[in-house]
Amino acid sequence: MSSDMSEHKKAVGEYAAERFIDSGMRVGLGTGSTAVHFIRRLGELIADGDISDIRGVSTSSQSLLEARAAGIGVFDLDDPTVDGELDIVVDGADEVDPQRNLTKGGGGALLMEKIVAHAARRVVIVCDEGKLVENLGIGFPIAVEIVREARLTASRAIQRLGGRPQLRLAQRKMGAVITDGGHMILDVAFERPFDPVAMEAEINAIPGVVENGLFTRCNPHVIVARADGELSEMKPAARS
Repeated sequence: MSSDMSEHKKAVGEYAAERFIDSGMRVGLGTGSTAVHFIRRLGELIADGDISDIRGVSTSSQSLLEARAAGIGVFDLDDPTVDGELDIVVDGADEVDPQRNLTKGGGGALLMEKIVAHAARRVVIVCDEGKLVENLGIGFPIAVEIVREARLTASRAIQRLGGRPQLRLAQRKMGAVITDGGHMILDVAFERPFDPVAMEAEINAIPGVVENGLFTRCNPHVIVARADGELSEMKPAARS
């Protein structure tokens, strides 16, 4: 990644913290290389006294550690002061299509990311323009979190849906990646476009699948860092 794009990702993450977060909010803390800049800037705003009384909910061990380092109070979703509901979550994405459907899970945190997204009244996605695609799952595989015992059966069921699953292997550790929830991940590539809404439901209907990285129901506000340094926005659809 170029140093310019790294700076653009930093800018979009910081912009989200400055624009969308107010004192007293319950905030989902996303995972990934762009969301981390949001967390760090949020910590700076708290330290400077610009905002206060933030209750953060992490989506991964990465965002938990970043939040603690930034001085952000971190709570569980079921903590009485959070009560299972969030005002907002700011997170990244692996891919975003023109309808603002997303894929997430490149960092292995898709289960908690989806739980947090569906607990939030507002979902803000921060990403760089390289994440914008016409069709999901072709250029970047879709993560599918599974229980260990379903590796073969789930893989075969996914193949019948047109996907090519591959077990995600760890780096600098022998064996499979194990998620924060203690599960394995299949990375699933597709050769042809598909209906993301239907595919999200079909994959989750496979026995042994815990969750998949298609996010089609969170109606996100997407903020994109462009290569020229400008920010563009894909705003959420009005709710009926």
